[in-house]
Amino acid sequence: MKIHNEGTGIVIGAIVLFGFTEAYLYFAFESKLAFWLVLPVVLVLTWLTINFFRIPHRIFEGDTKHLVIASADGHIVAIEQVYEPEVLRCECIQVSTFMSATNVHANWVPVEGTVKLVRHHYGNFMKAYLPKSSVENERSTVLIETEEGEQILLRQIAGALAKRIVTYVEEDQAVHPNDVLGFIKFGSRVDLYLPLDSKIRVQLDERVVANQTIIADLPSHSHE
Repeated sequence: MKIHNEGTGIVIGAIVLFGFTEAYLYFAFESKLAFWLVLPVVLVLTWLTINFFRIPHRIFEGDTKHLVIASADGHIVAIEQVYEPEVLRCECIQVSTFMSATNVHANWVPVEGTVKLVRHHYGNFMKAYLPKSSVENERSTVLIETEEGEQILLRQIAGALAKRIVTYVEEDQAVHPNDVLGFIKFGSRVDLYLPLDSKIRVQLDERVVANQTIIADLPSHSHE
């Protein structure tokens, strides 16, 4: 299992802290009751920390040219037609994935194409599942244009606990769904804004897996 670079220091620090705590409880007191009571909590916290920062090796098998692939692990909290006011300035289909603290928080590129815009927005840290978080929270916006000229907007959104968003892709970079796009530290959300004629393949509350679950067929494919 590989730990993401963003979490290496945190994972090591957590293991050292939890290990020191257990060692202190074991050697400092004659009674071992506190040691055994705290041990399950320490093991769970260690597992959660490692799970959060792990980055699984995932390869999408098959042609991705006309597909939108999930960028994040989690479950679908929104599928709706909206007006995107900041970049696209048009009606789109918004598909949102909420990541809990137990999900992997690495994000993958959703479509094959070229990055046209990368922009960071400073903002609030309200709960990521709230609709207003899309436009009011700390967030990073990435616009990707496909070979057919379709524009796909991805937005990494910080949550109540998330205090850092990392985006690795750069403008004018050619990208593919198997590429890691970035990382969000702690509970958060990823929004995808797709062309109106896209054929959505997921449903509300469905659990999705980043770089594995197909979110939609793009119009250039769904009309074939």
